[in-house]
Amino acid sequence: MVNKITVEVAAKPLPPITLRESIEQRSPWADAMRRFRHNRLAMAGLVVFGLLLFLAIFADVLTPYAYDRVFLNLRASTLPGVDPQHALGLDSSSRDYLSRLIYGARTSMTVGLLVPLIAFSIGVPLGAMSGFVGGKVDFAIQRVVDIVTAIPPLLFQIFLLSVLGSGLGNVIFVLAILGWIESLRLTRAQFLTYREKEFVTAARALGAKDLEIIVRHILPNALSPLLISFTIAVPSAIFAEAGLSFLGIGITEPTASWGKMIGSGIGNTIRVYYHLALFPTVLVGLTMLSFSFIGDGLQEALDPSRSQ
Repeated sequence: MVNKITVEVAAKPLPPITLRESIEQRSPWADAMRRFRHNRLAMAGLVVFGLLLFLAIFADVLTPYAYDRVFLNLRASTLPGVDPQHALGLDSSSRDYLSRLIYGARTSMTVGLLVPLIAFSIGVPLGAMSGFVGGKVDFAIQRVVDIVTAIPPLLFQIFLLSVLGSGLGNVIFVLAILGWIESLRLTRAQFLTYREKEFVTAARALGAKDLEIIVRHILPNALSPLLISFTIAVPSAIFAEAGLSFLGIGITEPTASWGKMIGSGIGNTIRVYYHLALFPTVLVGLTMLSFSFIGDGLQEALDPSRSQ
């Protein structure tokens, strides 16, 4: 009787494993996303980023007025909460302040996302070529990097914007052509590490071409630090745009920019109309903090040894 029960239990089939469970068990990216979802600060940063992106995309629908509309109503107040038609009051040029704050999110998100995308599209291919090919190619690329890094970034940005003129497009261009150095160095370091690995040697022995080795074998392994670097580059670009706009050489009027709003709000009237500089400063700080949390969460999620 005992043997019969034992046989029946042993013969009982195991529950089938679904395709999704099988893929998640084999996929390191699925494990990384699970670790990322358990990071509360990273998820909070992702929520804040989602809200800011929502404001940027639907600014035309969410704003009560156009960002460049000037109100000549003498009864309208600069102080928030006084006029029901202008919840946050008016700015120094008699424009609705709430509308300009929302449109400022569009400007910051545009700069914050486009600048790293352009910079990485330049730096990653050059870094891959430098690290994989080596030799004279690596020497030539590194000399260009040395020349670019020898120039003070802020002075070079001011010079280029003085020549090209202010504006959103020129700010994105200037920040992008100076922002590819870090992505190049990181990509080069990753390719120098992986190009002598066994799987690269095996792929080359099987007849894989250099481009195939770069795209299919080395780049996926180097993607984790590049993603983390991208999340760090986004707030850096936003902060750089805010600094240039604060100096008066970035975004031109009447385009709404948090940096320009901070610069306009700082003056002799800041003790009375403190909100003109406070609100955009808080939004810039929240944006940078959210991406810092996302970057830290990705770093822990993509590095299992750091997870608890």
